[in-house]
Amino acid sequence: MGDFNLALVIVAIIVCVLVFLFNVYLLVNYQHPDDANQAYFPKFIVVLGLSVAAISILMLPADVANRQACRHAIYNGACNLTLPMKDLWLAIYIVDAILVFFVIPFAMFYYEGDQDKTVWKRMKSALLWVIVTAVVCALLLGILYGLVGKVDFTVRHLSSSTVSFPASWDFSSGQQCIGSGARQCSAYSANASSETTWTMRTTFPEYVVALATIVGSVLFTIFGGVGIACLPLGLIFSFVRRPKAVITCSQYIKEATDLGKKARELKKAADALHQEERGGNKGRKWRKNVKSVEKELLLLEEDVKALEEMYPQGEKAEATWAMTVLGYLAKLVLGVLGLIVSVAWVAHIVIYLLIDPPLSSFLNEVFVKLDDIWGLLGTVAFAFFCFYLLLAVIAGAMMLGLKLVFITIHPMKWGATLMNSFLFNVGLILLCSISVIQFCATAFGYYAQATAAQEIFGHTLQSLRGIKYLYKYNVFQIVFIVLAGLTFVYYAAFVLLLLVGGVAFSLVFCLV
Repeated sequence: MGDFNLALVIVAIIVCVLVFLFNVYLLVNYQHPDDANQAYFPKFIVVLGLSVAAISILMLPADVANRQACRHAIYNGACNLTLPMKDLWLAIYIVDAILVFFVIPFAMFYYEGDQDKTVWKRMKSALLWVIVTAVVCALLLGILYGLVGKVDFTVRHLSSSTVSFPASWDFSSGQQCIGSGARQCSAYSANASSETTWTMRTTFPEYVVALATIVGSVLFTIFGGVGIACLPLGLIFSFVRRPKAVITCSQYIKEATDLGKKARELKKAADALHQEERGGNKGRKWRKNVKSVEKELLLLEEDVKALEEMYPQGEKAEATWAMTVLGYLAKLVLGVLGLIVSVAWVAHIVIYLLIDPPLSSFLNEVFVKLDDIWGLLGTVAFAFFCFYLLLAVIAGAMMLGLKLVFITIHPMKWGATLMNSFLFNVGLILLCSISVIQFCATAFGYYAQATAAQEIFGHTLQSLRGIKYLYKYNVFQIVFIVLAGLTFVYYAAFVLLLLVGGVAFSLVFCLV
């Protein structure tokens, strides 16, 4: 067992180093050229935040492996020699909460500050906002912890009489206790009056994690529910709407002229908003117009990219077109695979979480059987399903950001992502990663049984006073499934419109 723990520590160190290097690679390749060789503090926060989010998700498979270290121990106290996973969980999520509510907002306020101000004034302004946020959060946490920071466990009070040691035991389904008059020693046969509530105060770190999980669960349920459907279907529909052939030069000139007119109109609107900002007119209407212009600009950039794909230029135009075709084929393959994963997720939630008792353990059994084939195969599959939920959250946030005016969008683009968009998405990933772990610990309760994560997110969180009813009645899971279903209907309606349009076009063509 000691060798097993040493191997687990070595693997954990190697994985942490690989995660850090991979996040540095993402930062270097996604960053905007305007941020090159500057904005080092926001870049450090981005790498740190992404690393914490990835490691937090990978900790659940590590928790399962750590539990297995003492499963077959032959002496008492063997589990005391394993990794202190509960302390590690609390530490990683306290760091998560500090990054989300304090460090990332400070970095965003500083980065988005008025460039005409000095560095000290920008830091002072950002620090002021963070201090106000910290005071409000501290007061809110203190009041809530003092008033309702308790857990209520439902237990049964069982008892049995004592008798002399008998020559034989006479137990049956009707007589499960020692002595003929005792009827309160079995939870199955005990009456309702034996049920009682055991109340105890939770620790403050666990309470902070619980509240952060609730905030993250709201965002995860909305964005994840939409994203679990739009992530694969968006890739498939991107293939369906792909350019079928290269356009002519005259068509390219016409489309480019129209896009140029739209660009000039957006520039006028942006200049007008900039003048209003300098005049101090930054009310609700101004912010709404800014978000509207940002979304129109994003759509314009996508139209320009689509036009460049339809009319490749340069000496390697044919090779560029071939790569474009292969790229859309890759989107189709990834979309189909993602659709299978999304359907598996939805089916697992319904079968294992919403139906009581569960019809099947489904994906839990799949992971266990994969572990039987090869020790890390089930762990890799489990980590993939968890990471897929995070990707769904980002996809859902992008889709709702384009459809709803009151949601600010921060797109991630290869070689064109500003640090404020990086920081926003890292904050969203960090906040939702807590809920993803809680969701996975519940959804894969059979696979992750008897782990420290299940103790924190299963027993304590689901028994916390004032919050437990959200989990008792599966509110988050139900809303998640409803939003996923509505998103599927949205895309199905779009397919229906395409089919109707195609049939109508064919009929008109035949009549002509």
